[in-house]
Parts: sequence; C-alpha cells; structure tokens
Amino acid sequence: MKGYVAMAAHITPGFIRYSIGLIRTLLLIAAVLVGARAASADTYQTSVPHAILVDYDSGSVLFEKAADVPAPPASLTKMMTMAVVFQALKDGKIGIDDEFMISEHAWRHGGAPSGGSAMFAELNSRVKLSDLMRGVIVQSGNDAAIAIAEGLMGNEPSFAQLMTQRAKEIGLTSANFRNPTGYHDPDQKISARDISKLATYIIQNFPEYYPIYGEPDFKWNNIYQRNRNPLLAMGIGADGLKTGYVKEGGYNLAGSAVQNGQRLIVVVMGAKSEKERGDEARKLLDWGFRNFESRLLFDTGAAIAEARVFGGAQSRVKLAAEGPVRILVPRGSTEKITARVVYQGPVRAPVATGTPIGRLRVMRGEILAVEVPLHAGEDVGQGDLTQRALDGAQELVIDLVKAGAAKLKAGALKP
Repeated sequence: MKGYVAMAAHITPGFIRYSIGLIRTLLLIAAVLVGARAASADTYQTSVPHAILVDYDSGSVLFEKAADVPAPPASLTKMMTMAVVFQALKDGKIGIDDEFMISEHAWRHGGAPSGGSAMFAELNSRVKLSDLMRGVIVQSGNDAAIAIAEGLMGNEPSFAQLMTQRAKEIGLTSANFRNPTGYHDPDQKISARDISKLATYIIQNFPEYYPIYGEPDFKWNNIYQRNRNPLLAMGIGADGLKTGYVKEGGYNLAGSAVQNGQRLIVVVMGAKSEKERGDEARKLLDWGFRNFESRLLFDTGAAIAEARVFGGAQSRVKLAAEGPVRILVPRGSTEKITARVVYQGPVRAPVATGTPIGRLRVMRGEILAVEVPLHAGEDVGQGDLTQRALDGAQELVIDLVKAGAAKLKAGALKP
C-alpha cells in the first residue's frame, strides 16, 4: 500500500488534539488509496498567484495555491454585497420590488461619469431592487452597488461595516471590506479560500437568487451588456459567479460549474489579464472534473471519534458529523492522508446529543482537504459523586501540567 494515514495526539496548553478512536478513519482512507496508479494534486500548476478548487457537496479542496493569503478582491466584493442583500430579502427587511434612489454620489462615483463598470442608471432615478441586483451581478455596476448600500444603510462605510460583520458570522476570517463596489482600498482584502466559502454560502442559502449569476446579459437604460463571466459561454456547465479587476491586485474570477451532477467552485486571483484568469479557471475546472473521484469516509451519524468527558456517567462521548463525510481524491493518488479530531477540552457532563464539540480535519498531503464540525453523538449524564471527584482530581493534574508547560515556555521554570 503506497498511501497511508498518519495520526497524532498531543496536549498543548488549553487545547487538545485527540485522535484516539480514528482507527476507522485510518482503515477507510487507506482503502481509498489501495491500487494507486499515478496522478497527484501536487503535479498540477497554475500561473496565477492565488487559486483554489473545491468540491461543492463534500467541501473537499482539490487544489490550492496561496489560498489563505488575503488579496484585493476587486469586484468579487460584490458577492458579499449581494449576500447581505439576499439575507435582508430572506429576513423580510426589504422587498424585491422596493425602489432605491440613484444619488449624485452613486451616479458620479459609480455610474457613467466614473469610467468604471456601471449599470448606467440615470441620476435621481428610482430603480427596483430586482433590477439593481442584475445591475450588480450581471453588469458589475458600481452605481447599482452604491445605490443599494445607501438605501440599506445610508452610506457606503456603514454598509461596508455590515458586510464585514456578516462575513465574520459566516466564517470568512480573512475578510475586511471598505466599500460595496470593490474599488481599491489597501485595507479591503480577502483570501481565495474565503471567496470559495462565500460562493458556497450563496449557492446553499439563496437558491432563489443564485440563478441570476448565470444570466447571460442584461439591458438597462437602452444599454445592452453581456455577463462579464467568461466561463458562462465556454460550454462547461458554468452557472456563476463573478469577475473583478483592480490594477493593484490584477484580474480575479470566482466561478462554479456542474458536470454529471458534480459541482466545483474555482477561484483565481491576481491574474495578469482577462484571458489568463479565464483560461486558468477553466483549466482548473477541467482538471478537477477529470481527475478526482469521491469516497465516503463516514455515513451520517457514524461514530468518528471519542472525546474524554469529565464528571460523566461514562468517561467518553462518541463524536459524529451532521451529514456524511466524503473526500475527493485524485485517481491513482499516492498522497499521504492525515486525519485528526481537534476539540477544546475538557468536555464537562452532562452532554446532550448534538452538542458542538470539535472538528474533523483531513489533510491530503499539504492540503486541508476536508474540515467538518463534530457534535456529541449520544447523551452523557452526570456521574456519581465518586466519579466526579476522581475526574476533578485528574483535571487538576492536567491543569497543573499545562500551567507548568506554559511557565517553562515563558522561561519562568528551569529545565
């Protein structure tokens, strides 16, 4: 067997990485790699500085390159602008037929006089939100984005604060927004990985609005404009999402395509030209669809690992994922697979089924291929006084060990 699983367990101050109970993972992932032939993800190369390719259903990362380095998003920013709008629609805070004013600021800084991408809405006109959404998504109109921001929050900075807040809530840890358009600001950055997460979030949570990203064109004010996403016209099953460009960051593209029931999400950032970003995105999608196959690691509700419980009627609780856990592997892969469960300890009784406890991380070589949250797969009640006393003493010893390790690291204790 050429592929194998490495597992490790160690204690660091305040954090436990716990791998006991992952024998099933070892056997299952090793079985995935039996009969490996040739291909490996690390053989693929792209000319763009930042890229990521993700399987939508499993969350498996098929390829990444500097995917965690924040970069200027340019008009990919408008994906977050729309995510805020979609949520406001879902919450009933605004209506699809609500009208928004095109202010002088929106017109001058985002419309025809600006020289940038625009919907070409007229000054002081009132435009329905449904049309502004297409102005943003299809035409990448800065005037439409500014009008929405002003209509919802009064001004761009306040709307940008809401964008950043919402981004953090959905797990986009690198995101920092300063405007709704993507106009360059040195503090406005986001990583390719977080853009892929944002794309996944939009597709999953707003199926009624996502099809707008696949519309080929939109006409407003007697001006016809084609969708700026080049993937849509390539015949590869693409149905979204967005392009962007600023001279400080280069050419960006976030795309999604479906072939034979499988959806992939691709992000490329920092390309040197429109052609390069389109070509590199397409090549990544083609490579992903051709060279990967899905393998089931755990079914819904299957016990993946166990966590130590303090003060409980039993000493351990089984951990499970909300849904099935799958990984996509290159056909013929020889990459090393590492599986690890990480959780904040100790877990204290009582524990109810469904309580969030930790995360399963599966590495394929240097790539974090899958990361899924884990919850308690069973109830654990409180133990009797004797058991709680024993667990309390054990916890005290562990805390003392952690404190000593911290002091040693700080130089307070002599080795």
